[in-house]
Amino acid sequence: MSDTPIPISATTEMAAGPDRVWDVVSDLRRMPRFSPELRAVVLLGHRNGLGQLLLGINRRGPVAWPTTSRVVRWEPGRAIAWRTRESGATWVYEIEPVDVDGRPGSRVTARRELPAYTVASRLMTPLLGGAAGHDRELAHGLAATLARMKQVVEA
Repeated sequence: MSDTPIPISATTEMAAGPDRVWDVVSDLRRMPRFSPELRAVVLLGHRNGLGQLLLGINRRGPVAWPTTSRVVRWEPGRAIAWRTRESGATWVYEIEPVDVDGRPGSRVTARRELPAYTVASRLMTPLLGGAAGHDRELAHGLAATLARMKQVVEA
């Protein structure tokens, strides 16, 4: 297993302003609707925004596992990020206003920041088919997540 995870990011343009995109991206309870791997999110406590705790349930094939995360960035209309304790990954969604076909729109960039695999990741990786394979699947999944969000935002 390499100590350096592959970079994972995806970008798409949406025919909607940043406020509309933010409404979808920042509603973390809806993330399982968009993500191929995330199956459920439970908000722990009553915070909405920076510091919010999350319990996630992920599934890949026959393997399911829980994760705990904390929102580490909350900039309404601009960016949200949460750090997952078990993997050490920070998942970032950034929104910037752009012109889409002559109308106000948004460019959304999603990425995983992960400088190195954690001990927990190293233990789970064999069950998930290896780190490189899972990273490639996560990269495709992030693009699929943005495509699904785009459908909702533009509906």
